[in-house]
Amino acid sequence: MSEQQRRLTVKGSGRHEIEVKKSRFICSLARVADEEEAQAFIAAVRKEFWDARHNCTALVVGDEQRRERSSDDGEPAGTAGVPMLEVLRRRGLTDTAAVVTRYFGGVLLGAGGLVRAYGAAVSEALDRVGTVERRPVALLAVTTGHTRAGRLENDLRAAGHTVRDVRYDAGGVRIEVGVPEPETAAFHAWLAEATGGTAAAEAVGGSHVEVEVDSTVPSERK
Repeated sequence: MSEQQRRLTVKGSGRHEIEVKKSRFICSLARVADEEEAQAFIAAVRKEFWDARHNCTALVVGDEQRRERSSDDGEPAGTAGVPMLEVLRRRGLTDTAAVVTRYFGGVLLGAGGLVRAYGAAVSEALDRVGTVERRPVALLAVTTGHTRAGRLENDLRAAGHTVRDVRYDAGGVRIEVGVPEPETAAFHAWLAEATGGTAAAEAVGGSHVEVEVDSTVPSERK
């Protein structure tokens, strides 16, 4: 899968705080499905931290019709939302919203200091929360008899295939397996060999699996 096709997003919601020259920078992160959900998250954080001087934001959603937004929320233009958004871009993330809340500590940071502080708040929060790659998988229903089902399920797991569901009924056993889309032909061949042609697999839909990844860029590695 090429870098352009990778769909990376945050592992979940989370929050991390840093302090720079007595100013507090609190980064709140969330995985979002679309821009509407991102804006709802941003509104909720702004309501929670209503007394803060700034609640700066950045969001990235979608793939083919990718949408990016950022706001400096009163900070000098380009010193908050843009560096926050740039961190999301460098990490290759989508479907992610970030809010950095600043409580002013009385010491001016200057434009460069603000850029570094807002970027660092997002970067460190991402390191804490973690990121995942959402990989498309084909869902295949494998049917087999009761006598072979237990062994086949073990063989599937041992071969590294994702078993999502197992159902027993009077007519046999149905094992739902998630297979990376480019590997479906190889899976059918493996299944035929592993069962001597006694088990069949039928496509029943599609889904995604999530794999935790290290999405830091070289310049951000410790």
